[in-house]
Amino acid sequence: MCGISGSYGFGADTEGIARRMNSALAHRGPDGEGIFVAGQAGLAHRRLSIIDIAGGAQPMTTQDGRYTIVYNGETYNYLDLRAELQELGHTFRTESDTEVLLEAHAEWGTAAYDRFNGMFAFAIHDAQTDTVTIARDHFGIKPLYYWVDDAQDRAAGAPKVLFGSEIRALLAAGQFEAAPDDRAVYRYLKFRVQDDDSQTFFHGVRRLMAGQVLEIGPDGTEVTSFTRLQEELREIAARPSRPYSEAVVDEYRERFHESVRLRLQSEVPVGTSLSGGLDSSAVAAVIARHLREQPQDESFSAVGSRQNTFSAVFPNSANDEEAYVDKLLEDNAGQITAHKIHPQPDAFLEDLRDFVRTQEEPIISTGPYAQYAVMREASQHVTVLLDGQGADEMMAGYNPYFYVYLRQLRRQKRFKELASEVIGSRDILRKLARTKYSGRTSVPIEALLNSGFVAEHSSEKVTSVQDDIKERLLEDTFRSSLPSLLRYEDKNTMRFSIEGRVPFVDKELLKFLFSLDESAIIHDGWNKRILRESMDGILPDMISKRRNKIGFTTPEGEWFRTIAPELQEIFTSESFASRPYFDAPSVIALFEDYIANPGNHGTMMFWRLLNVELWMRTFFDDTEGSSRALGDQAAADEQEALAAAAPAPVPEPEDEEPKSDYVANPDKQLDLVSESDAHSWRRLPLQTELVARGDDLESLVRERAERFAASLPADVVPEGSPWYFVISEKIIAIMQGRSWFTWEIKPRTSAKVLSRFVTRTPAGIGLGDPTTMELAIREVGLPRVVAASAAGAAGKVVGKRGLFYEVVGANVRAIDGPTPYSAFPSNVSAKLPPKDPDAVSATISAAIRGADIPAALRDSFVGTVVMDANDIGRNVLGSDVATPDERLEATFADNPLGQGRQRTPLAILVDLGTASHR
Repeated sequence: MCGISGSYGFGADTEGIARRMNSALAHRGPDGEGIFVAGQAGLAHRRLSIIDIAGGAQPMTTQDGRYTIVYNGETYNYLDLRAELQELGHTFRTESDTEVLLEAHAEWGTAAYDRFNGMFAFAIHDAQTDTVTIARDHFGIKPLYYWVDDAQDRAAGAPKVLFGSEIRALLAAGQFEAAPDDRAVYRYLKFRVQDDDSQTFFHGVRRLMAGQVLEIGPDGTEVTSFTRLQEELREIAARPSRPYSEAVVDEYRERFHESVRLRLQSEVPVGTSLSGGLDSSAVAAVIARHLREQPQDESFSAVGSRQNTFSAVFPNSANDEEAYVDKLLEDNAGQITAHKIHPQPDAFLEDLRDFVRTQEEPIISTGPYAQYAVMREASQHVTVLLDGQGADEMMAGYNPYFYVYLRQLRRQKRFKELASEVIGSRDILRKLARTKYSGRTSVPIEALLNSGFVAEHSSEKVTSVQDDIKERLLEDTFRSSLPSLLRYEDKNTMRFSIEGRVPFVDKELLKFLFSLDESAIIHDGWNKRILRESMDGILPDMISKRRNKIGFTTPEGEWFRTIAPELQEIFTSESFASRPYFDAPSVIALFEDYIANPGNHGTMMFWRLLNVELWMRTFFDDTEGSSRALGDQAAADEQEALAAAAPAPVPEPEDEEPKSDYVANPDKQLDLVSESDAHSWRRLPLQTELVARGDDLESLVRERAERFAASLPADVVPEGSPWYFVISEKIIAIMQGRSWFTWEIKPRTSAKVLSRFVTRTPAGIGLGDPTTMELAIREVGLPRVVAASAAGAAGKVVGKRGLFYEVVGANVRAIDGPTPYSAFPSNVSAKLPPKDPDAVSATISAAIRGADIPAALRDSFVGTVVMDANDIGRNVLGSDVATPDERLEATFADNPLGQGRQRTPLAILVDLGTASHR
């Protein structure tokens, strides 16, 4: 493993901790290991050597004994820095870049770090001050994690800190109990984000962000930035831009070529990851061209006489890139030795546990598995692998960037350019429209999550820059997109003891791009313009002018259809149901529909749910059992080191205590004085099991009334007090078959359009969802809905509300949509109002009168009310009683049955009379 592991403030046990951390990494990497202990600091290291294998062993200490470094990565401009330091009087014992970093720190302190061009994470101990400084490169290419013991009494001495390039090293130290960070899990599940701030998925474990330094001393810790790179890029972008020209393209080509050349510095074999896309193909083509034109150039010697390329291909799948790979190979047949890897879904299942463990934290999709499979094969041939990561974020490689640029042009009133870009990107805009109106079911992730978990994190928001292309590129390069890609690249390469290098992720190359006009990035509907044009004559037109982007990923949809039974086993497992994050019945129902109708659903939401579950099993359930389940050498090698840090198994959740029939729901009142009649009304919510289409309503009501009466305390329903049986319209609609899962409803285009103009409220979405609008159209017809919409719009103009429902009718008012906070299946269902609610009321009343309940209770029973109530309103839909609807509705003014997952769709409503009559 290429990494850093360290501790600070462990006192007498420092050396033991360092050894244990090093043993946790012992299965990674073929070269050099070491432990450094001084004062209260312990540094343990095992590093994959790339530059000066013989002399670059670590830890390394300056000749005067003051500074000691452990270092993960490479610094590509180390020769220039070495020459500068020699002029200042420094002498060197090795040819390594490690010693250059160490001497640079001795000369300039943390100010030296901004001079480094490369990828690095390192720790330097200062014996004179007994402090440790750890730093991460400008882009965060190399990972660096740390944990600080916040519970430690500072008066007891220096803070206790762990840091490392792998989270598992921190866990192996056994100094804290591993626990998931619920906020990180929620943001991942809800917003698909990860690696965008310092908090990892492990509670208390933080990541040092790009360009940051953590200084650890006797008085505590401090995180600062060693670079102004992001501010510099903004300043460059704010200056008058350099006009786009042929000379600019030539200069970019030279700069890119130099960036590639710098990353070929190595004493071990170097290859290229080739996806068939523009970015990785550009890297491979530049190397091939140089080998062809300058075969004797020593700076390319690590490549050999022929470049090894490694490609994941998926013949006959929707995302197969093999034709593009083959074209590049054909044009460079004399300079490339190709290796094609064919990942398969059955192999993915076999590798899944190790893949999840390798990533350490959840990831965006199964896509990184393609790279995992490539790295495994590449490790048999090379030790360093270049690829095209980072070009998308730096040159607007994803479709959303087009929309950002169009909004920028509109904001800047550059309408001529806006028109040109709209025309140029019309195929992309058409693709967006097709996706938006594809008919694919959209289920909000909240509907699949535990309502308490959602409520706890409901304030979380994620925003992005929408109308400034360069600012958006900055955001995605340093926070929103690239960090997660760099993380999985590092994890995959380190898993197989090779080093990944990314020529596009170069600060000087990025500064050059930001000095240019935006047309160098996007022009006439083409992104990456300068890269495409700089590759003229180097890349085949088939690649440089290709429009569709697939990328280095798996055919996830096709794979999930193949391995659906195995995935379903995970969703139906006891462990999945026990997690505090998921609503397992909803997930299972949706996945069953995916199996039956795979074209109706995407897979990324399923992957996130699966990933969290497998991550929980791997890192927080029984450690020994999880490692055995991995079935691979990596797990066996790690088991001994991780045993000391094994957390307690996740306890089985306790069964929820059933609600008593004789108390109110939480945060609700049992009795209410009605504003309608000044009577006091007692509302007794009755909890039920979940119901389904076709269940026997009469049997349910009879059994529930008998159970209520069997243990009825004497004072709960005073003898002779009139009482009503109230039932929610939802439960009737479900049993009548007038409720559908949202994915069973296929909204027409008009439903999608009309629903966008409906205001949603916290109490419910009403017709603000395409599924409910579709039901409304089915119920009363499109012309009536359109007429009602026009009436509603006119009413808003003149200040009269409610005209929409006056025109469309009460049946449409009673349509319910999916509400994430409700119990399954209401959280993923849309419902029409019940059919013949008056007749249903009479049937229910007959069942209650025929039930085995005390005669006095039967005699005071008035009848049944079908109620549609929520937190903002209530409506009696039907009844068999003479009591005015308005009077009954007023008794439910505070929605006593609840709006969430109380599972109380029934109630006994008792008229206690006025105070003077009691």
